[in-house]
Amino acid sequence: MGNKQPEMIILLVILVILELLTFLSLAEHYSKGSRLKYYIILLINILCSLWVWIVFIKVTTFKGDFDAPRNVVSRMDLTLLVCAVLIPRFILTFLHFTGRLLRIKKGGHSKPITRAGILLGIIVLAIVGASTLFGRFNFRTEEVTVKIAGLDPRLEGFKIVQLSDMHLASFYYHKRRLEKVVGKVNNLSPDLIINTGDFVSYGWREFDRCDTILAKSESRFGSLAILGNHDMGTYLPGLSDAERRANLNRMKELIAASGYRLLDNENIVLDINGAGIEFAGVETAGRFPDMIHTEIDNSITGTDSADLSIILIHDPNQWKKDITGKTDFDLALAGHTHGMQIGILTRKIRWSPAKYIYPEWNGLFTDGDQYLYVNRGLGVLGVPFRIWMPPEITLLTLTAG
Repeated sequence: MGNKQPEMIILLVILVILELLTFLSLAEHYSKGSRLKYYIILLINILCSLWVWIVFIKVTTFKGDFDAPRNVVSRMDLTLLVCAVLIPRFILTFLHFTGRLLRIKKGGHSKPITRAGILLGIIVLAIVGASTLFGRFNFRTEEVTVKIAGLDPRLEGFKIVQLSDMHLASFYYHKRRLEKVVGKVNNLSPDLIINTGDFVSYGWREFDRCDTILAKSESRFGSLAILGNHDMGTYLPGLSDAERRANLNRMKELIAASGYRLLDNENIVLDINGAGIEFAGVETAGRFPDMIHTEIDNSITGTDSADLSIILIHDPNQWKKDITGKTDFDLALAGHTHGMQIGILTRKIRWSPAKYIYPEWNGLFTDGDQYLYVNRGLGVLGVPFRIWMPPEITLLTLTAG
């Protein structure tokens, strides 16, 4: 399955235009000054161009399965270069030729404007570079206490580690990073591990033996998982219905091989120190803005005797839509948002553009006696970087409120 798609033709045109405009901008700005500086900058520009064209050719000539992790990574690398090279070039050329226009109309010179474009381009490149090399692997453990009214004393201190949105192609060249995550999880000594979906971005091939790494996770009562919308094969192009079903079946096999019990629109009750905790899980399908949420009713039958009820939903927008005030679930766990992989997270400031799509985009939320925790994900999607939005391992500790 090739990658010759309309967006690649558009990108090709943009690449050629920006190549020409960038060369003209740099030539006009530097060629009359220091020749050494000009040749150094020209060399850097040529190396960036070669990098872009090599990755572009790699993506457009790929002939294997679309969800082959090598293809998924190459496509993310191309998006990275759009952000790290093409956007700075656009800023440079826009400001340079704007400066020329102002010079023609008002007199004077445009060098300060061109220098501003170069500076802004360097800043963008530095931020994207640091967020790719370090930000995406800056795994942060968030320790959260959930105070549940009337919690059975036998469940006091029960510890859940939540993972979400691994998008396993993120670790194709970084298996040791995934091993490090598993080590961090095991060091937390969880009672239970929960994964709220999106193991992959496109299809089952992205696992690429990561199941053998995930299977090393340790907890007292095992691991539970649900399917996210990406796990359903939603974004695999050109699949027949039969191929999509085959992809889904293979996904379920690999999730099981990773050590998880998949809650496929069903529930179970675990005996924890003599107390019963209901765990329900529903799958999510579709793509934004047309998300498809499985009916909750199919997953909550036969659990009236449970001392605590927890549901796994993937998309946090389903919490207000289907759960709060409509069910008796004490706690819902979700992921999906990634914090949009960009934002600000400090002790005093928590902001991401994700909040304008997902009001509950990351952290602990409450509505009466019902709670929701949204994990901002472990992997990356679309672009291989996280800008001030570190990947998350969540440790939830239950206590009486």
